[in-house]
Amino acid sequence: MKKEFFFEVQTQWKKGQFKNHKTHTSIIEGKKDIIVSAAREFKGDKNKHNPEDLLLSALSSCHMMSYFYVCQQHGIDVLEYTDKVSGTLLLNEDASGAFQKVILNPEVLILDAQQIDIATKLHEEAHQLCFIANSVNFAIDIKPIVKGR
Repeated sequence: MKKEFFFEVQTQWKKGQFKNHKTHTSIIEGKKDIIVSAAREFKGDKNKHNPEDLLLSALSSCHMMSYFYVCQQHGIDVLEYTDKVSGTLLLNEDASGAFQKVILNPEVLILDAQQIDIATKLHEEAHQLCFIANSVNFAIDIKPIVKGR
């Protein structure tokens, strides 16, 4: 049986509210507001989060949580997890653009070194489950490194 979930974010901008005219507020009920701007490359405030950063963060976070889920199902004890994500955005002459590719580079430390092979393969399963990865139309490469204690 399929389940449907609803998420809501309010974007708020007011002329003169911020020094940079591309800076605005993302409001999520019950959570701390996020001040967002355009990327530095697009004349935004370089000290603020931008939509491109947040997209990469969402992909990385979703993959990690999906990975934790499949590891738990297979009895793998994850001790540490870090990921350095990069993405390539192609800007067209008409100022439109799109991400072409994102690379996740998760580095994982697990308790049992004998489970390294399965723990590495589980990144594929996690990718198939990731809600955010399933919602985008560009390639996502995953280059995991798994080590045992």
